[in-house]
Amino acid sequence: MLYGIAAAIAALLLAALLAGVLRVPGLRLGLLDRRRARPVPVVGGIAVVLATVLVAGAGEWSGVAPLGEGVGTLLGAGAGVAALGLVADVWRLRGRVLLAGTAVAALCVVPYGETGVVGGVLAAGWIAGVAGAFRALDHADGLAGTVGVVTAFGVGACAAAEVLDGVAVLLSVLAAALTGFLMHNWHPARVAFGACGSLFAGFVLASSAVLVRTGYDAGSSAGVLFALTAVVSADAVLVVLARRLAGRSVLRRGPDHLGHRLRRLGLTSRGVAVVVGAGACASVSVGVLVHGGWADATAVWWVAGGALVAVLGLVCVKGAGARAVPTARVSTQVRGNVRGSLRVRNG
Repeated sequence: MLYGIAAAIAALLLAALLAGVLRVPGLRLGLLDRRRARPVPVVGGIAVVLATVLVAGAGEWSGVAPLGEGVGTLLGAGAGVAALGLVADVWRLRGRVLLAGTAVAALCVVPYGETGVVGGVLAAGWIAGVAGAFRALDHADGLAGTVGVVTAFGVGACAAAEVLDGVAVLLSVLAAALTGFLMHNWHPARVAFGACGSLFAGFVLASSAVLVRTGYDAGSSAGVLFALTAVVSADAVLVVLARRLAGRSVLRRGPDHLGHRLRRLGLTSRGVAVVVGAGACASVSVGVLVHGGWADATAVWWVAGGALVAVLGLVCVKGAGARAVPTARVSTQVRGNVRGSLRVRNG
């Protein structure tokens, strides 16, 4: 117990420190979020990954809080996914490449002895999908970090109920690291998550949820897993539906996510993070209650109904009047602004 508290505090402080220290090098190297019109370096994810791996790894190495064989493999696979995301932050990679790489990592952490081959493959596909959806949720200040913290606490509570101490420790460390990152990512953000951090967080959260639900029947597990990740699932469904209705490619980026549409309804950037975070808290709470047996499994249908109403309501929100600036153009403009500001400072 005491180690868990100490580890969480260490992860929070380390992530906050690293995010602040890495910001200037990120600006100078041009590691910027290409979806933003202002220079926001994507070093927050690096800070979260390093803080989580170092603190959780220290507990494993010292023997004070061993993660266990399966959890250690999960953390290693998550680090591999983070490395792939970092490559995507530096050099543009197709979403299919990121999805395929994440799926391969997921295949390495699924407990086939309990799920079977078919169930394990389906679980790996779900993990990869959630990680990709979590990356897509990183389109507004404080959004992905807030949902990540709430989800980590929820899945961690489920792990504690199953006496999976290694998973619970890992998720408490991840939640603390995400909180430290949010100190710099709350609007106006000074650092962004990037593919490195968002894929890592989504992968660890989804993989941990699968481990927690191992041994339960497939139907109830699907409901609990959906409730724990309802917000990212709703965002993904909203984007796919909106783009198909508009006759656009699903893979083409655009301002049609949850955060974008809530902003058009008049919410501020901070208001969007609070509203979406509250929705995540409600759905995750249902997932925890159903997993623990404190609520009937039919409660998940209320979560599904709420998500459906939100998606159908937001899909009717009209798009922004101004066309989005192409990605490459935004990146060039931002890099030029950064270089110009640095020249002025040096002069």
